[in-house]
Amino acid sequence: MTARLIGYARCSTERQDLAAQRQALLDLGVAEDRIYTDHGLTGTSRARPGLDQALAAVREDDTLVVPKLDRLARSVPDARAIADRLQEQGVKLALGRALYDPSDPMGKMVFNIVATFAEFEADLIRMRTREGMTMARAKGKLRGKQPKLSDRQQRELCRMHATGDYSISDLAELFSISRPTVYRTLKRHVSP
Repeated sequence: MTARLIGYARCSTERQDLAAQRQALLDLGVAEDRIYTDHGLTGTSRARPGLDQALAAVREDDTLVVPKLDRLARSVPDARAIADRLQEQGVKLALGRALYDPSDPMGKMVFNIVATFAEFEADLIRMRTREGMTMARAKGKLRGKQPKLSDRQQRELCRMHATGDYSISDLAELFSISRPTVYRTLKRHVSP
């Protein structure tokens, strides 16, 4: 049985494109039909169907190829768990052109250092995002999710509910909103 290259690519948002990662995997020798992807899923989420498929596809002596470690995992424990699973299966891990042998102490150390930097980078991005949102909120540019109903519609919904003639389901249907939205609207307009 011949060893195969199995590729995995991931992008965090729907707006991002996987084309560059796919091309990198093709350039590294991974066949198109052996590339598994996750689109619009963050690296911090362990529920990644494409990764699960890639891990299920690899067999002993195969190599899992990922363009960069941060595409595979965003935390050291997650990266370590994936690397341990691959090692148990007898599967090699290639990050770009670099092949990591987790059974070799030097390879394990380098992998852990790279994973630590990937996690550090993710933490910095989260911190900068929070700071940016705080500044935008302070300048009045980030107001949060807007209500589905105008003030007038909200008052009318509450008035109709107060009559006792309309159920929550009726109001949801009449205003084309969900039942939870009806409940939130009523809760917001309850007199203190």
